[in-house]
Amino acid sequence: MKKLLVVFFILIFCVAFSPFKRAGDTSDATIDYGVSAKFSEAEIKMAVDAVLIKFKDFKECSLMKLWYDEMKSDLFAETYMLYGLGAVNGVKRENVVILFSEFYVGNRACVSLGRNSVIAHPWHWTLIRESETCEWVVDGWGY
Repeated sequence: MKKLLVVFFILIFCVAFSPFKRAGDTSDATIDYGVSAKFSEAEIKMAVDAVLIKFKDFKECSLMKLWYDEMKSDLFAETYMLYGLGAVNGVKRENVVILFSEFYVGNRACVSLGRNSVIAHPWHWTLIRESETCEWVVDGWGY
């Protein structure tokens, strides 16, 4: 019986302090597709889907809100085109979209994000595509 208890506590300890962190959680996220004169609803949804997939890499984090705001997106996209990767990667302006988010960082998440905190606007996601018929790819994120 003692051996069984020791094995049980070892298993509990290993699970509790496992180096393997849970994938980023998007299940309770509020999504706001916004209104766009530049992109169709389907295009915005495809961009949102790309961010939701990428967010899985944000271990021990929970996405709270993800949204598109065309006016802010345009401002961030212009900066990306002038001073960011858009200035060197050859992407056309019409193939850049920026989404914004808020998410919770758990106590075992990446230290650089600040554990047990909410990361809020202007945390943004830069997405690009080769053409109007191609899928969106997350090209960057951050403040």
